[in-house]
Amino acid sequence: MANIDSTAAIHSHQSWIGIVQIITAATCWGTLGIFSTYLNQMGFSGWQVTILRIVTAAVIVLAMLPTLWPQLMKLRARQWFGLALQSLIGVLGMSVCYFFAVSYVGAGPAVALLYTAPVFSLLFSKFLLNESITRKSIALAFMAVFGVGLTMLGEQAEVNWGVLLGLAAGMCYSLYGVLGKLAMHDAHPAPLVFFTSVVISAGGLLLLPETYQTYTQLLTLPLSTWGYVLGLSLLGTVVPFGLYMKALEKLPASRASVFTIFEPLTAIALAMILLHQALSWIQYLGVTLILLAALLNAVVNGTTTRVPRWLKRRQTV
Repeated sequence: MANIDSTAAIHSHQSWIGIVQIITAATCWGTLGIFSTYLNQMGFSGWQVTILRIVTAAVIVLAMLPTLWPQLMKLRARQWFGLALQSLIGVLGMSVCYFFAVSYVGAGPAVALLYTAPVFSLLFSKFLLNESITRKSIALAFMAVFGVGLTMLGEQAEVNWGVLLGLAAGMCYSLYGVLGKLAMHDAHPAPLVFFTSVVISAGGLLLLPETYQTYTQLLTLPLSTWGYVLGLSLLGTVVPFGLYMKALEKLPASRASVFTIFEPLTAIALAMILLHQALSWIQYLGVTLILLAALLNAVVNGTTTRVPRWLKRRQTV
């Protein structure tokens, strides 16, 4: 009996540690829009912010190469192709669309539009993975779409590039999981997938002259600008992913996904406090519906909006 109580206490303690790690990771992800806005103000475009995020993050994650090298050597050509698609669409494509959306509509609405990803996941999973769609999922999808409509009814009351790019970011983000599932079929761990998703995109960016022009421009700016770049790549990319994967060792992914709601909440709060980006009440209602749909999707379907299902490790509830 004492052993059972001790085991339960340890499990409860580990769960709380996992919850703290999840919330911390989500909070870190929520800073992406803030750092990108600061870099926009320093003269960098959304495309350049994407370059700074991915290439700098790739330099950091190269520290993982010695550990992952044996697994990388075992990948087949088909898997490399799938991982390349996942990286270029799910990481590079999402980053470009998201950072441009931030520059157009602000950090708060942009992150809300990003959270339409579960809606697109339903469609792509149906047609690419032949997975079924439940009535509850359809209802949540309509809720998210209605929320997007309200978010568009801002002061300008028009469908602008920011809204379209935000939706495109959600679409690319949803494809991260779907393409990964097609490529790997549960064959490899999440650290390997994260490594390739960053490094492959960075390798493509290094072929472009704009990458070197961007870093040359960075060298001419104050040292504080490097802080924004490190915040974008380390605090907003590498650290939260590591925390999230450690948390999944302690929590079921379905439970962990509930706490990712702190990402958009952080982005919206920081945008109001640091950037003075306020929304109208109708936009707040739209954002709430989008986030509520994402949250209920995680609870009802038992999936996570941040790490795709095929990356989930075995959990004991």
